[in-house]
Amino acid sequence: MAQLFIFGLGYSAGYIADTMRQSGWHVDATGSAGNVDFADPAAVAAALARASHVLSSVPPSAGSDPVLDAYGDKLPGKWLGYLSSTGVYGDTDGAWVDESAPTGTGRRSARAQADARWLDLGARVFRLPGIYGPSRSAFERIASGKAHRIAIPGQVFSRVHVADIASGVVAAMTGDAPAGAYNLSDDLPCSQNAVIEHACRLMGVEPPPLQSLEEADLSPMARGFYLENRRVANGRAKRVLGWKLQFPTYREGLAAIQAEVQAAISRSGAP
Repeated sequence: MAQLFIFGLGYSAGYIADTMRQSGWHVDATGSAGNVDFADPAAVAAALARASHVLSSVPPSAGSDPVLDAYGDKLPGKWLGYLSSTGVYGDTDGAWVDESAPTGTGRRSARAQADARWLDLGARVFRLPGIYGPSRSAFERIASGKAHRIAIPGQVFSRVHVADIASGVVAAMTGDAPAGAYNLSDDLPCSQNAVIEHACRLMGVEPPPLQSLEEADLSPMARGFYLENRRVANGRAKRVLGWKLQFPTYREGLAAIQAEVQAAISRSGAP
């Protein structure tokens, strides 16, 4: 039986783990939902010894990569994957970026350094834009009153449904993809306002008021998100991995999430 070890069983990695288990793989993982304690070197070493494939979704901490710092010497000879961020490209003033674009010029300097370290080890590095999916979408932000429409003309972002992240990583894992970077993003970079407005239409509610960045009073992390403007190209993942998007734009992704919620309500018999 093929075996996968995941460092950090979070939202995206959880989808990947479920997909691999459904394909007959054994999966061990650290994290709150995992079965191995990251702080137990013996347990991690034993799980890594059994694993043929290793995937990390652990972000950098204080400018270093916790996984590579603690267990990097146990990774040679394994298939390696790393969930990175398209934030490594920095602000491009709305221009398209692919995997050949320079990294390390934006606010995600620690992430760019970790990204480079994994590439140096021969990993498949998956650069992810804004992630959404069931329980983590514009619908929840609107319902909680945390959705914003920010007046920044020309501002665009890329995003990707969590199920498409899983299919891209699994394609690389099972298809013997060459080492290197892969952008996993959808086909339609657009403003966050467009996504919020479309979700409001689906919900039958009025969109939040249009505000300036200052009026929105965002957290430093959210504010930094709006200070970058880029379109992320996904052609390499499609060509090399044979990756096919289930949700090529936010429209299909939001429709599927809404349908899933409505189906769950119907099954529960709730009014």
